[in-house]
Amino acid sequence: MPQGIALTPDGARAYVADRGSNTVSVIDTATDTVIATIPTGAGPTFVATSPDGTRAYVTVNDAGLLSVIDTATNAIVADVALGAGATVVALTPDGARAYVTVQQSDTVSVVDTATNTVTATISVPGGPIGLAITPDGARAYVAGLSTNSVSVIDTATNTVTATIAVGIVPILLSAAPDGAHVYVTNVGNSTVSVIDTATNTVVATVGVSAQPRFPAVSPDGTHAYVANAEPDTVSVIDTATNTVVENMDVGDGPTIAAFTPDGTRAYVTNTDAGTVGVMATTVIPDQGSTAGGTTVTLTGHHLANATAVHFGAARAVVTANTANSLTVIAPAGSGAVPVTVTTAGGTGTLGQFYYRPVPTLTDISPAAGPVAGSDQEIVITGRDLAGTLDVYFGPTRAVIQQVSDTQLTVRAAEAPTPGPVAVTVITPGGSAHGLSYAYLSQPTLTSVDPGSGPVTGGTQVNLTGTGLTATDQVTFNGTPATFAVVSDTTLTTMSPPTGSEGPVPVTVTGPGGTATASFTYVSEPDV
Repeated sequence: MPQGIALTPDGARAYVADRGSNTVSVIDTATDTVIATIPTGAGPTFVATSPDGTRAYVTVNDAGLLSVIDTATNAIVADVALGAGATVVALTPDGARAYVTVQQSDTVSVVDTATNTVTATISVPGGPIGLAITPDGARAYVAGLSTNSVSVIDTATNTVTATIAVGIVPILLSAAPDGAHVYVTNVGNSTVSVIDTATNTVVATVGVSAQPRFPAVSPDGTHAYVANAEPDTVSVIDTATNTVVENMDVGDGPTIAAFTPDGTRAYVTNTDAGTVGVMATTVIPDQGSTAGGTTVTLTGHHLANATAVHFGAARAVVTANTANSLTVIAPAGSGAVPVTVTTAGGTGTLGQFYYRPVPTLTDISPAAGPVAGSDQEIVITGRDLAGTLDVYFGPTRAVIQQVSDTQLTVRAAEAPTPGPVAVTVITPGGSAHGLSYAYLSQPTLTSVDPGSGPVTGGTQVNLTGTGLTATDQVTFNGTPATFAVVSDTTLTTMSPPTGSEGPVPVTVTGPGGTATASFTYVSEPDV
């Protein structure tokens, strides 16, 4: 169960916390092979490396430790006791202090890395998990799981100076390289909150897919990569527009991504698969419409003064150019084509670009649900759905659970009002329409007539209420009963037999939810 991962500052090695085996694996990034395995205490979770690359710091959650690894020998040289629930570690830019969230005690521990001792303990409410330190080292941002907020710590005084309301169940966060923004993943509503660190306010909320984990920001700050544990994807957010420009397929249960210093690759821990994947990040996004027009960022080396960029044989329009990156507009095309860059030094291939056709939709099931939203899985079928970026039911964004080329599984979020709405699926190839989804109000029951009947059953009962047209089932104390819909306000049903007398719940169930009233069973008179 690999979870945390961190690269050394030179990018030569990756340190991976393997929670399932109580070890830390060391990967040589030149060969992408494991070159060492370091035993730890119970539950190694997250990793950070020192700015000089001489130490790796690993939180050992179950044992309540911060273990310090000498990267020259790959041996643990110190264990700092913090208490059960030590979760995320981050170092100040000078490497002098390590800040660690300790979830079970609602605290953040401050560790002096010269002496490996705790020098301060800061109370932070809400089960703190994620923690990030700004590039200037002046502040630490801490996600409070149960308070739906982020606490801001002044690292000069080690006191909480601000509390910022974010999304539902914030879990992990990271700071942009320029320190202007902090990105927070909210598991409860599958979003990313973007915090402006100058004002400590949320300036944007970006929808991603189900069960988002760590939001890694690329070294150049142009994109934030969010691992989505349920659909096994990484959502790529353009930080200039705060929009998702690509969903990249990765392994099972991705948790954390870590970049090489040049930003051309990212290492992703696939927790459920027990693997570490390597993503090429040289062409982002690496897919778009056959009609062209997709804005693409190319990352590499020796790109200054590029004279031409080609997608296959077609020439792209260059809109920005530095030594390490290019921004281009993709030309029209089809299929998978190489992306090449030509400079005075020659022509090199940076990666592939995949042209996607406009998707089509054929069916949605179920086609209705409660206006309050629900966890019920909704299946949308069609063609050319791979890489879907977003799904909307009217103005409401649905949360993507799973994606294939012919099928999407989503969950509907709360809608502003009941009624039918258009379904829109947005992919790199374009948008698809043609299906509808009905948001329904929860049904109500206002009367049961008659309100009683014999235990032998067979009583015809009229149920009166609202929102009854789409009723799927009527039960008496959990026993299904036959029924007929007369109108949106009236149902007729037949009481089933029961083994005992007394009041029982009568429950009406439909796509909009359930409603319950009472019916009383009585015994027949005897001699």
